Amino acid sequence: MNYEKIINIAVIAHVDAGKSTLVDAFLKQSHVFKDNEKVVDCVMDSNDLERERGITIYSKNCSVQYKDYKINIVDTPGHADFSSEVERIIRTVDTVILLVDSSEGPMPQTRFVLQKSLEIGLRPILLINKMDKPDARADQVIDEVYDLFLDLNATDDQLDFPILYGVARKGIVRYNFDDENEDIVPLFETILHHSQAYPDLREEPLQMQICALAYDDYIGRLGIGRIYSGTMKPAVTYTVCNADGKNTPGKTNQVFVYKGLSRIATDEAQCGEIVMISGIPDISIGDTICPQGTAEPMPMISIEEPTLSMNFMVNDSPFAGQTGKFVTSRNIRERLEKELEVNVGLKVEETDSTDTFKVSGRGELHLTILLEQMRREGYEVAVSRPEVILKKIDGVTNEPVEEVVCSVPNEYSGTVIGALNIRKGMLQDMEDEGSYTRITYLVPTRGLIGYRTDFINSTHGEGTMVQRLYGYEPWKGDIPQRENGALISTETGGAMTYALWNIQERGQLFIGAQTPVYEGMIIGVSAKNMDMGVNPIKNKKMTAVRSTGNDEAMKLVPPKIMTLEEAIEFINDDELVEVTPTDIRIRKKYLTALDRRRHARELGKIEEEA
Repeated sequence: MNYEKIINIAVIAHVDAGKSTLVDAFLKQSHVFKDNEKVVDCVMDSNDLERERGITIYSKNCSVQYKDYKINIVDTPGHADFSSEVERIIRTVDTVILLVDSSEGPMPQTRFVLQKSLEIGLRPILLINKMDKPDARADQVIDEVYDLFLDLNATDDQLDFPILYGVARKGIVRYNFDDENEDIVPLFETILHHSQAYPDLREEPLQMQICALAYDDYIGRLGIGRIYSGTMKPAVTYTVCNADGKNTPGKTNQVFVYKGLSRIATDEAQCGEIVMISGIPDISIGDTICPQGTAEPMPMISIEEPTLSMNFMVNDSPFAGQTGKFVTSRNIRERLEKELEVNVGLKVEETDSTDTFKVSGRGELHLTILLEQMRREGYEVAVSRPEVILKKIDGVTNEPVEEVVCSVPNEYSGTVIGALNIRKGMLQDMEDEGSYTRITYLVPTRGLIGYRTDFINSTHGEGTMVQRLYGYEPWKGDIPQRENGALISTETGGAMTYALWNIQERGQLFIGAQTPVYEGMIIGVSAKNMDMGVNPIKNKKMTAVRSTGNDEAMKLVPPKIMTLEEAIEFINDDELVEVTPTDIRIRKKYLTALDRRRHARELGKIEEEA
């Protein structure tokens, strides 16, 4: 087997900085695609949800050839909720390309991904992207990046990073933006000079660590990782060293390497290569694979703990089972267990009820992406309001706190500051950016649940808000929940225009005419701070129809159609979101008014006794 020069790189950045677009440029200029092949934008975002939302959710690998080097490229997510993907994959690379927007500068998530890179000793390459923006301010952004490196205790070697300028959308990277090249050759050359090819350690004993998992319906569980020394072959028995200190034999079935966007089976994979292996059914994150009879485990990969949990319950509403194929607790348990095989940032626990599972993740987006995937696969489930996961530190109850950076038009800054203060936030920084104000806050995660919709409304859709986990701080006290009450249906049937026309004066509706409703279903938000029972199926009596044609035309205000994220943000502790393949409904936990009163009395007695 001829030795191949291999360099592994990861593209890291805040969300929307242009990571996937840069990977597109790598692939196109390396002639991975045929001349007649139709190429979509962000080709690495192959998942339907990634395409719809325009974000990267899963880390993915591809490779390109430049001169006599094979460059394996890892595209990483930018959202803090998927940071467990970044934490693991960053260990398999030789260097990282840090992408920073030429006008936005370093954002909260930039700090997180850069910190992980610096901790394991990587020397980043800085690429200032989107240089064609009219408000590009590259010099100030570079100063901000230097400040960030110093803040993260970068070494002198890490501070001596090369700086490139580019427009990833056009496939251009330059040493100076005044240069005239129309390709990304400067980036390729910088990678070769800045990061040496992996040393030839083929004669050493095998050492490979699993950093990611995948699943294939035909060949089962797949382990993805880097070979640090030696070579790996299919159909060979190795020793698997796991987190418990146990060493068990495991036989590989196939060994895959990446070529372009494809994974191809190989007879032998060399050190330095990122490979995917099949055949070991119980392989897990952090496991080290060594030659049979020897055990030299590598340091385990630590994954940060979840910060938010939700209860996933069997859907027991009157409309349960009408559209979903998988509705039982056994179906839900099997699906969550399958998710645990590949989603290591997730945690699933049993509860006192056999119909309820406590699912914990890194944030709302992390959990709602899972719910969205489940409903598309035909599952029905009811979910509760998210709750933060508390920690006891030195006997004191601590809760997760997030750093929030808001960029809002100047006239709305006061509204945003007031709202974040009510949510127990602490102002850290405030900067004037022309017609916009950049506000940095530390806010308890509890306070941010349900705030994003309010933020969009209060800034008239012109503000942007990004957040990252800052750490744990002592409990901040009670934070007010939703101020407005709910419009609750008191009947079951089809909603009528006549009834909705009268109800819409009392608040904003979530449903339109002819929508099926049931008792206890929330059909809108009340204009007052109290719940209100309404009858949406009441129709006009035929005897009241006048023959003179003087009736008012009943025009309904278009309803607010709630997305899954908006519904989960909206609900209070006594409410649930019913998620089905075709509908997202909001309901009370207790459907009848009598049950709700009875439960409120029981709750009052418990509080009195306490």
